[in-house]
Amino acid sequence: MSYKSLQLLAFLTSDPNREHAGADMSRELGIVSGTLYPLLARMELEGLVSSRWEEGDPKDLGRPRRRFYRITGLGASAAARELAPLQMPPTGGLPA
Repeated sequence: MSYKSLQLLAFLTSDPNREHAGADMSRELGIVSGTLYPLLARMELEGLVSSRWEEGDPKDLGRPRRRFYRITGLGASAAARELAPLQMPPTGGLPA
């Protein structure tokens, strides 16, 4: 899994019940849209994230509708598996 994919999974698992707009994630993570949206599309096809379109008419909203993304249970499991080897050892230093 790529660094950007791991970064995205870590971000989404930090608050698994929250939905995130793609533009907000791009800004917060510093991942350009040309990288972020293909990652999200692939992760959605794999069942790692789900998405939904914001309700409302763009004319009433005064802007285009946003697409919101949330990590799935499968995505949370994958994140735990992929991110576990990257975790720092408990305090007390590195093993001898």
